[in-house]
Amino acid sequence: MRLRTLAVLGLATLLGGCFAGPHQLRRTVDDLDHATYVNSPWFDAALWIVPVFPICYAGAFVGDFLITDAYAFWLHDAWDGAGTGFEHTPVQWTDGRMQSLTMDRSGWTRVDR
Repeated sequence: MRLRTLAVLGLATLLGGCFAGPHQLRRTVDDLDHATYVNSPWFDAALWIVPVFPICYAGAFVGDFLITDAYAFWLHDAWDGAGTGFEHTPVQWTDGRMQSLTMDRSGWTRVDR
């Protein structure tokens, strides 16, 4: 009986959750990581070693799966065929920048100053 209950709860979570979506929580953690790195690479590295950022990313993944992605996908995007975007926080670079590899004319490990 207990195994059946766990199976039903697991199936309900899997069907109610969502892997696709705007990933609001994960991308927000990524924005914080990015801003921290631009302002202090050593402090950012310490937050990865301690492991503040890995724990935040794991928690954000669960929150996105259960709440934000499921909400955006099932209540908005699945029915109109258009996805919800995510606007990243702009961060002014201080020593140079790298572009996303999905951008035109970007280069692998190229730093523009």
